Amino acid sequence: MNGQIPMNRNHVFDSHGPDVRVRGTAQQLFEKYLQLGRDATGSGDRVAAEAYFQHAEHYFRIMNAMAQAAQQSQIERAERQASRQQRGQNNVAEDGEDKASEAEAEEAEVRDLAMEPQPELSEG
Repeated sequence: MNGQIPMNRNHVFDSHGPDVRVRGTAQQLFEKYLQLGRDATGSGDRVAAEAYFQHAEHYFRIMNAMAQAAQQSQIERAERQASRQQRGQNNVAEDGEDKASEAEAEEAEVRDLAMEPQPELSEG
């Protein structure tokens, strides 16, 4: 495949078979050539049947390659999403630690002020 065929299951192919020109998706072409092969077998033309079956196998391989690429893409997407979620959880944890540190600092400041002598208020 050499990376030239787009890995999209809706891609339309122009196929030039042994005695026929067919247009459709890889799935449609697979099914069409399979049916042509069966028809040729039924009419006793083994050579044409073999040619049609070879074309069917070609599109079957394309469908498998597209399925593998889609699965790999799905795995990569899931890994990226998990990575983003992990980074988000780390950021939330860091934010929580920062807020806890700020609260401790404020509490210490309040305690320090409480320990200092307070001015006497004169009523007067």
